[in-house]
Amino acid sequence: MRGIHNLKNKKAIRKRLRKSSTPQEVILWSRLRRNQLGYKFRRQHSIGRYIVDFYCPEKKLIIEIDGSQHIETQKEYDEQRDEYLKSLGFTVLRFWDNDVNNNLDGVLMKILEHLK
Repeated sequence: MRGIHNLKNKKAIRKRLRKSSTPQEVILWSRLRRNQLGYKFRRQHSIGRYIVDFYCPEKKLIIEIDGSQHIETQKEYDEQRDEYLKSLGFTVLRFWDNDVNNNLDGVLMKILEHLK
């Protein structure tokens, strides 16, 4: 499975995404980084042809933050993406920007539930 993680052809895209993180991604990353929840997380990590917002390798947990760009037209793409990732044994958690803005503690509690 190693051959599908952080592929070299996605490196520039991953770097650009890290530099242009949304405010909500910055907020959540500040709480996930440096093993603050007891597990290592990576941000803008590629798995196959997809780049996920946050990834915990030890628990195979993926966290996605969805903003206004994830409207109905994006729904089918997200479902296909999630199915692909789940077929590889990953768990995908999705949160809205508003969840991070208005209920960060709730978001962190849900993440912790999946880490245990």
